[in-house]
Amino acid sequence: MKKALTIAGSDSGGGAGIQADLKTFQELEVFGMSALTAVTAQNTLGVQAVYPMTAEAVIKQIESIGEDMGTDALKTGMLFNAEIIKAVSELIEYYNWKNVVVDPVMIAKGGASLLQMEAITALREYLLPHALVITPNIPEAEVLTGMSIRTHEDKQEAAKRLFELGVKNVVVKGGHDEGQNVSVDILYDGNDFTTFTSTRVQTKNTHGTGCTFSAAVTAELAKGVSVYEAVLKAKNFIQAAIEDQLLIGQGHGPTNHWAYRKRNVLTR
Repeated sequence: MKKALTIAGSDSGGGAGIQADLKTFQELEVFGMSALTAVTAQNTLGVQAVYPMTAEAVIKQIESIGEDMGTDALKTGMLFNAEIIKAVSELIEYYNWKNVVVDPVMIAKGGASLLQMEAITALREYLLPHALVITPNIPEAEVLTGMSIRTHEDKQEAAKRLFELGVKNVVVKGGHDEGQNVSVDILYDGNDFTTFTSTRVQTKNTHGTGCTFSAAVTAELAKGVSVYEAVLKAKNFIQAAIEDQLLIGQGHGPTNHWAYRKRNVLTR
């Protein structure tokens, strides 16, 4: 049984954070574990409150897993502050975990900040050198690189800059591309660019897409597949989750985490 760990915040609405991660792990048939970094009061309308865990509480959770169960891959989501980021980075190094996916969660769909500004420096300095894969959307990539991203060439340049920070593979997601009927993600491995294109779905129900995508990448890496194969599966997984809408809540609704599996069952 392959195992995957998520180190992230909780979403009380169930669409993002560790809830989305664990659902995705389950759907892709890996055993999911979690270390909680913060509790949020959150729904489809936005984030009402954030209650961070102490760095010690995060450390103890990760140590509990590292000393007993171990993990085949892990992802980080909302890490909230510099102290937690540094602690997580040190434990990844201590346990020599290699299949590390960093989803640099900064802003919730409703606009609430989920990462303190001083934590961005810590993210660059301590965590990114451990990342096998980083999965920023365009706004997150802009913050991490300090550049504006408007074109496909901009995305490629941002990927190069992130690679130079020590990340081994960079996925810049195209969900925020302006004025296009397709969503174009790029994967950069330091040598080549690979493009993943999907039809853009006109919907407001995209809460948790970033968490779900990165969790799918993590689950596939836990199984031992290549980064390319993991990203391709994640792209297909999240496309199905967006297309087969659940229509929950009054705002940015969650995606459908079982859509990919149900489609595969129906086509067998």
